[in-house]
Amino acid sequence: MAVRPPVCDFGAKAPDFTLPDPDGRMFSFSDIAGPRGTLVMFLCNHCPYVQAVIDRIRRDAAELQGLGVGIVAISANDVTEYPQDGPEQMKIEAEKHGFTFPYLYDESQDVARAYGAECTPDFFGYNAAGELQYRGRLDASGRNPAPPDARRELFEAMAQIAETGQGPREQVASMGCSIKWKA
Repeated sequence: MAVRPPVCDFGAKAPDFTLPDPDGRMFSFSDIAGPRGTLVMFLCNHCPYVQAVIDRIRRDAAELQGLGVGIVAISANDVTEYPQDGPEQMKIEAEKHGFTFPYLYDESQDVARAYGAECTPDFFGYNAAGELQYRGRLDASGRNPAPPDARRELFEAMAQIAETGQGPREQVASMGCSIKWKA
């Protein structure tokens, strides 16, 4: 079922976290925070909305890191019901797509709840002070990729945040599969 999260709550502080990657290395928000901003993405392996844009996510993340933006992806799905979203599969997915950022596992789902994540993909863009400035979509893609020349909304917003500390006031909410919450 497709879900659209709410738009940006400008200025909300980034919840801290400490989560493992598939190899057991622990990362916190401060570990991944960039000097000019931070992008926290909630993803999962099986979602067709994520799969439609995963190469665009990788491209934009690599370029944003060059602008001083820290990047992290978090998977919070219930792996009992969706074993393809488990840590071993996350590691394979990260390697397959050449992620240049940590892909962390939120087994308890506490971090996803603290952020108010609702779908995959769900993007949270923070300025250097850890204040939310973007809660929108990657681009006009849905279950299928948008045309190659689609406006790069997430990239443009995060580049603006890196430059000015402020996100765009007009944002279109992301859309994707609902987070698979534990019973």
